[in-house]
This record gives sequence, structure tokens and C-alpha cells, in this order.
Amino acid sequence: MKTRTILMAVTLILLPALAGAKEVMTLQQCRDSAIANNKDLKIAAQKVEIAGHDRKIALANYFPNISASAAYMFNSRNIDLLTQEQSDVLTNLGTSLQGSLQSGLGGLLSDPSILQIIQKNPELLQLLGSLSSMDISGPVNAIGAEIDKAFELDIKNMFVGAVSLQQPVFMGGKIVNANRMARLAEELAQSQYDTQYRAVVSEVDNAYWQIVSIANKQKLAQEYSGLLEMMLHDTEVMVAEGVATQADLLSVKVKANEAAMLLTKATNGLALSKMLLCKLCGLPLDTDLELADEKLDRIPVPQIGPQVSDEEVYAARPEIRSLDLARQIYDRKVAMARADMMPRIALTANYLLTNPNVYHGYRNNFGGIFNVGVAVNIPIIHGCEAMQKVRKAKAEAVLMGYQLEDAKEMISLQVAQLRKQEGEAVEKLNMAESNLASAEENLRTATVGYTEGVIPANTLMAAQTAWMQAHSEYIDAGVEMQVTEVNLALAEGR
Repeated sequence: MKTRTILMAVTLILLPALAGAKEVMTLQQCRDSAIANNKDLKIAAQKVEIAGHDRKIALANYFPNISASAAYMFNSRNIDLLTQEQSDVLTNLGTSLQGSLQSGLGGLLSDPSILQIIQKNPELLQLLGSLSSMDISGPVNAIGAEIDKAFELDIKNMFVGAVSLQQPVFMGGKIVNANRMARLAEELAQSQYDTQYRAVVSEVDNAYWQIVSIANKQKLAQEYSGLLEMMLHDTEVMVAEGVATQADLLSVKVKANEAAMLLTKATNGLALSKMLLCKLCGLPLDTDLELADEKLDRIPVPQIGPQVSDEEVYAARPEIRSLDLARQIYDRKVAMARADMMPRIALTANYLLTNPNVYHGYRNNFGGIFNVGVAVNIPIIHGCEAMQKVRKAKAEAVLMGYQLEDAKEMISLQVAQLRKQEGEAVEKLNMAESNLASAEENLRTATVGYTEGVIPANTLMAAQTAWMQAHSEYIDAGVEMQVTEVNLALAEGR
């Protein structure tokens, strides 16, 4: 009764934590749920997308760069090409000419020889009179003002617009290698995603089979507790009949309490393991999860696949693929560093539009000009910086090659160890099956002998313990077989 009370109390404690909808999931469903909800996997997928954008950015360097720009400027003053003295001369040019004309005519009339000519020609006197009365200062001053204004450039409102085109022709191989690096980086991101994908699958598989193991051990603990409850009842009857002693009864009660505690631990361990699997699968922790394989009488034995060569393993492992891509990227970095020492050639074309413009005199309207050209840049020396960059990139490429070779050696060792573990797991499973059959037969004969009073209680309890140990070892061997196959499949890239 005490044992049953403990089990009921434990169940009542765990019920609130395990409340939720009943959900039966297979191994593949657990994998799919974990893949859909794993944050690290989502981050890796986002990195693949980012690498794809970087590849498209690098591809854009092959195409011309076309840009347009415009500007407006207001100036508080205009530009005058004449000094103030020159400007005053032009604006007063008519007045100066008028004065010169008057003084010149006066000088002519005071000359005796000129006067004789004028007296002989009255028409000339009339002409000189007309010239002396003529006013030319106003029109000539206006002409001078116009000339002065023509030397003043109106720049108060200035407009500038330009359309430019730059087309790389030869960049020393930098654009080509940048595109190759971008493609390799995208493949590297995809390879890293595959590595993370396999890690998630491995973690889910291990958690899944761990739950199957604990669930079977919980069922085993329930059966073991049931055997001891039956033995406790039989012992109480035998004590009442004088066939067994109180010491036998106390020994059976101790074993029954140990079995109850073992069942409690298995129940709690199962609940916690399912919470861990729910977390991996992205499910609420209080989901009442049930696995498709946890109620099987026998854990399914995976099919052992044929061995594959090391080269096939290297080709299938995303880690090796990642390191090989990284090595290729460093090779491209060497080429890009070398490109800094090569000449660079680019084609340029521009159309410039201004207001005011000076293409047909200085005018306040829009006028434009088109030009094309070739730009060449030839690096000569900068403290041997480019050469040191090339040497550094080469050293990094060599370092990555060493890391790749080291990774291949470690993977070969890992696969060899797992293959040995696979063989040991098969032997353990066969031995566990044989021991289980012997333990069941031993328990059957011990139970019959104890019921007939020819075998003591300690012998029966020892048989029960051996039976439980054999079952537990069988469960461990089956789960170890499953986990070893999962790890070997991941190690071989399957």
C-alpha cells in the first residue's frame, strides 16, 4: 500500500507538468519539426541567402556604372572682366568724344589757312556749323554702356548637370576573382548549412532513442515492481502459514521499495527527456509527447550498410567540403592580392550640362558637352605592400591546406572507431539476447521453486534482479546499436 501511495503521489505531481494534447510522433516527424524550428539552422539558411546576395553584388562589377548628378548655386555678385576705371571710360565715351569734337573744331577755326579755305567754300562752313551743333555724347555713351555690360558675366544663378559612365576593361583579374570568391562563399555557406542540418538530425536522433531507452526501462521497472508486489503478497501468506520468516518478509519489502524508487526515477527521467526533445522540436515543453517506438517490445535493429572508402566519405562530408571551399577561397585571395600589382584600365564617358554656358559666347541658357576617355592606373611601388599581401595570402592558403589534411585524418579515425563500435554493438546485442533468454528461464524456475517452498526468498530476488539486469542490458544494447548507426551514417556522410 505504501508503494502504491508513493506512485500515486508522483503521478499527481507530474500530471500538471505533462498536461497537454497527446501527440504521437515518429523519428522522421521529430526530425522535420526540429529542422523547421531550429534557430541555428534558420541562421545558417539566412547566411546562405546573404551569400547569394554577395554573389550578385560581385557580378554587378562586370557592368558599367552609370550615374547622374545635378547642382544649383546662387551667387551674390556677378563677374566683371573690366576694372572700374575701364568701365567708367566706356560708359562716358560719348561725353569724351563730344568734348574732343568741340575742341577740335575750335582749333580748326583758329587756323588762318583753314579759315581761308572755309571763306572760299561756304558749304564747308555750313558743314562745320552742323558738326559743332551735333550732340553725339548720348548715343556713344549708350554704346559704351552696352560694351561694358557685355564684359559682365551673369553668374547669380548657376545650374550644373552631369551623366557619367564608367566601364571596367581590365582590373588585373580582381573582378573575375571576386566573382569566383563570391560563388565559393555561397557554396561554403550552403555546406555550413548542411553541417548544421546534420548536427540537428544527430541531436534529435540521440534524444529520440534516449527516450525509447528510458521508456522501455520504465516499463521494465513497472514489471519488476509488479513481480515484487506479487512476491510480497506470497511471502505474507507464507509467513502466516509458518513457511517463511519475518526476515524473508522484510527483505522482500526492502526490494519492493527499491523497485518503487527505481520506477519513480525512470518516470521522472522520461518526463525530462521528453521535455528536451520537445525543446529540440520546437514544441511546448508541456506537450504530452509519445514516440512511435517507445512501446515496442523489441527495439528495431538497424540494417548495417556496406563499408565505403575514405574518398567517398571525404566527398560526402560537408565539413571536408567546407574546408576545401575555404582553401579555394584563399587561393582566390592570392589572385586578388596579386591583382593589386597589375595595371587597371577603365573606359569613361560623360555628358556635362551647364547654365550659363560658354560654348557660343557667354550665354544664360543650357549648353552641354560630351566626352569619352580611357583611364589607366599603373601601381609602381608602395613599400612592397602588395607583395607582402600576396605572400600573406599564400601562407593562409597553405595553412588551410594543412587544416584540410588534418580534418581528413580525424574523420578517417572517427569512421574507423565507429565501425569498431558497430561490431561491438552487434556482439553486445547478440549476447544480451542470449542472457535475456537465460534470465527469463532462471526467473521462471526460481518462481516455481519459491512458490513450492523449495527455494529461499533471496534466491528468487536474485533471479528477479538478474532478469531485470538482462532486460536493461538488452535495452541498452539495442539503443546503442541505433545510436552507433546514426553516428556512423553521419560520419560517413550518409
